[in-house]
Amino acid sequence: MLSRLGALLQEAVGAREPSIDLLEAFVEHWKGITNYYIESTDENTPAKKTDIPWRLKQMLDILVYEEKQQAAAGETGPCLEYLLQHKILETLCTLGKAEYPPGMRQQVLQFFSKVLAQVQHPLLHYLNVHRPVQKLLRLGGTVPGSLTEKEEVQFTTVLCSKIQQDPALLTYILEGKKTIGRKASREATASLREAASVRDKDRPHSKAPDSGTCGAWASNTQLPAETQEPDGAIGESSLITTLIGLCKSKKGRVALKARENLLLLVSVASQAAATYLVQSSPCCPAIVEHLCQLYQSLPSSLDPADIAALEGISWRLPSAPSDEASFPGKEALAAFLGWFDYCDHLITEAHTVVSDALAKAVAEKLFVEILQPQLLHVSEQSVLTSTALLTVMLRQLRSPALLQEAVAFLLGMDQQPAAPEDSPRTLCAHLIRHCDHLSDEISIATLRLFEELLQKPHEQIVRSLILCYLEGRPYVARGSPEPESYEDTLDLEEDPYFTDSFLDSGFQPSAKPPPAPATNPDGKTAVTEIVNSFLCLVPEEAKTSAFLEETGYDTYVHDAYGLFQECSSRVTPWGWPLAPPPLDPHEPEQPFFEGPFLQMLFDRMSRILEQPYSLNLQVTSVLSRLALFPHPLIHEYLLDPYTNLAPGCRSLFSVLVRVIGDLMQRIQRVPQFPGKLLLVRRQLMGQVPGEQLDHQTFLQGVVVLEEFCKELAAIAFVKFPPHSPHLHLSKPREGHV
Repeated sequence: MLSRLGALLQEAVGAREPSIDLLEAFVEHWKGITNYYIESTDENTPAKKTDIPWRLKQMLDILVYEEKQQAAAGETGPCLEYLLQHKILETLCTLGKAEYPPGMRQQVLQFFSKVLAQVQHPLLHYLNVHRPVQKLLRLGGTVPGSLTEKEEVQFTTVLCSKIQQDPALLTYILEGKKTIGRKASREATASLREAASVRDKDRPHSKAPDSGTCGAWASNTQLPAETQEPDGAIGESSLITTLIGLCKSKKGRVALKARENLLLLVSVASQAAATYLVQSSPCCPAIVEHLCQLYQSLPSSLDPADIAALEGISWRLPSAPSDEASFPGKEALAAFLGWFDYCDHLITEAHTVVSDALAKAVAEKLFVEILQPQLLHVSEQSVLTSTALLTVMLRQLRSPALLQEAVAFLLGMDQQPAAPEDSPRTLCAHLIRHCDHLSDEISIATLRLFEELLQKPHEQIVRSLILCYLEGRPYVARGSPEPESYEDTLDLEEDPYFTDSFLDSGFQPSAKPPPAPATNPDGKTAVTEIVNSFLCLVPEEAKTSAFLEETGYDTYVHDAYGLFQECSSRVTPWGWPLAPPPLDPHEPEQPFFEGPFLQMLFDRMSRILEQPYSLNLQVTSVLSRLALFPHPLIHEYLLDPYTNLAPGCRSLFSVLVRVIGDLMQRIQRVPQFPGKLLLVRRQLMGQVPGEQLDHQTFLQGVVVLEEFCKELAAIAFVKFPPHSPHLHLSKPREGHV
């Protein structure tokens, strides 16, 4: 096209300079556009049916061709000079605002986008370019469903790309003051009249336009909203607000492209540009405001089960999968989770300055101002819904900066261990109390929240909830024999407990653990003793898994192995020690408090025979997550039955022993206990129809207790695996390794 244009121009003018021909052609096309406004009286003809689009395209082609013909790089040609000096972009912006003829704004947006994208000379530094760019931005992005959304997003794509290439342009595009006013409108109208007068001067024989028509058009091009603003009024950064508006588009491609453009903008490499974006634009407030609006639009009656089940929502696909079951509020929930995922992605990819500011804004506006009052509300429905929403947000959260803010929000900044008599002053303390709430639903929802929190890669979570109370090992009785290390080096494949003859012998160990631990020659506790202590804890008359298939210990070993590998890789950067610190036998014993979190879990565990099945599953799930952590103090306190506890202390194993004692007494009061227990287990596995039985809660608790002990045994085992990279175990009989 450009080559043909050049050939035609040179052929038409003969030996004259091409640059002169280009300028004449450029001016002629511009005059043709201004002539339409002065002479046309038809206000209903769409712009695309006039010659305006063709003339704008010719002007663009001339500008691009002229630039290619310039001998010196970066030199502006006569046509570009004319464009700048005669404020053509200013005038076009005014025409776009007037939307005359209909669809003119679309044509102007396309012209701006193509000029900025195809002309290589840096244009946005010029006042007569970036000022109309700002004006044009203010025309869009504010009305959802605008007919020019496609052109608007293309326009912002070019601008964000230019800013990415040259972050210094950010200040030109994000100017704080609105330069549009009566003066600006007058300038644009004057530019048009100037162009018209040039045309009339060059065409003395043409019919003079009616002055009344020209004056009427000029008055119509005044921008109503702008003329009401005082000159120099402080306004919002239109590029940001335009992008946010386009992100809300119902057209999926437009919304996605707008989000990609905003992501490109916040990831600028320049420190100065990022600082300007945070301090001198509504970037962070606008993004978070939309997040809060979406949250507050959620129905208060959302079912926590529906919230937990809605997965796979991402900012690139901000809608629920089509195969998901529908429920009231599904679309609103998907929209919120999609935008939250987008905010998390922005924080991950943005410049550090923007990332930190955006994370703090999310924490302050959403977490503190909206979520916290709901979490502490007296309404159970409010607590239940907000807890479930916070849980699913934690599940989606990936950015380190936002995770840091979430941890500070949930656990507080004060990392001093709490005392047993402390009243709940912090949000964390209230949430821990919610885990032992009168409402089982609230207890389950809050336990799920903590389970999700424990899976996040942040050391302060484990330290604040557990480790700060175990440091110094105050739970160990002073003067007791000190094991050298819990880093077991025993080759389990050579241990007599793991021989095939042992596994197939049908040996039935005692229901009670041995009184003293078996040790290796180096003084370390044998892992087989720890594993069997848990496997033998539940008495044989209370076990039912041996009667059913696919409920063996080996299944738990397989699952625990994968979870432990995942947990270990997550905590590796934290540099945890391999062995607990040695005890000074002469140091006086310190009073031990396991901390409010473990205290709550142990209290819940002690009531496992009295609590609903779903609640027991959640309590044991959280304890299993804790036991997986490869910290020597956590392993010693939660998984070593042979730890010599200080007077008055309890551990997970001691709590289980008390539960077993209670179990043995209650069994005597349940007629036909073995048959009923097996029936309940089959009901839980879905093998037989469910029917209400006497002592059903108790029987379900016994089933959970048996499975939990096998799970703990499997976790203890995988923490000290054989040296081979994979576990090769024969299927053991129930009740022993």
